[in-house]
Amino acid sequence: MFIDPIYFLFIGPGLLLSMYAGYLVNSRFQHYSQVPSARGITGARAAKMLLDRAGIRDVEIVRVDGFLSDHYDPVNKRLALSPPVYDSHSVAALGVATHEAGHAIQHATRYYPLAMRSALVPIVQFGSPFSMYALMIGLALMAGGSVLGKMIFLVGLVLFGGMLLFQLVTLPVEFNASARAKALVVEAGIISPAEREGVDKVLNAAALTYVAAFIQTLLTLLYFLWRSGLLSRRE
Repeated sequence: MFIDPIYFLFIGPGLLLSMYAGYLVNSRFQHYSQVPSARGITGARAAKMLLDRAGIRDVEIVRVDGFLSDHYDPVNKRLALSPPVYDSHSVAALGVATHEAGHAIQHATRYYPLAMRSALVPIVQFGSPFSMYALMIGLALMAGGSVLGKMIFLVGLVLFGGMLLFQLVTLPVEFNASARAKALVVEAGIISPAEREGVDKVLNAAALTYVAAFIQTLLTLLYFLWRSGLLSRRE
């Protein structure tokens, strides 16, 4: 199987950033998981407090298995928290739980980027398994001068572009949820202003993972555009 070394030159920066972001999330979460909050409020309780303050009564807060598997499901209005977040009163747990509550508040207030991201989900679910195959097969056929190869490549390009758009829209959604959490967690009296530094560090590290994912997808797309000749004078 042929592996193009130029591919790694393109995606290398994004890959390194992704690895660093993953390390940062794990290390900061582990560190601040050992830092108990002064008030002793659990992640589940903190999320409920923010939802109550926002007048949101129809969101179910549930415990789910997994490590950092926390998420908000806008379709079923379920705020899912992993055991290290749901049951813990650590600074890290409070940061993650209130961030997810921020997504629920976005949904309730019809925050437009969240609605746009939700609308893109079916496109990503359909395109994600096929886009890379279409791009690679299209390139291989184009090398032989096939018109069909160009058509397949363009289909892959559109599908892969949909994934990139999804990740781009995800950035303001995640940044806004974190900004809400950072402010509300202090306003609601869940933590003291002095404890907010830990929340900020945990959420900033998590935000970096989304930036890294976007950059890596963008660089991958640029590689295929270059390899196809669309970003160069190559025929």
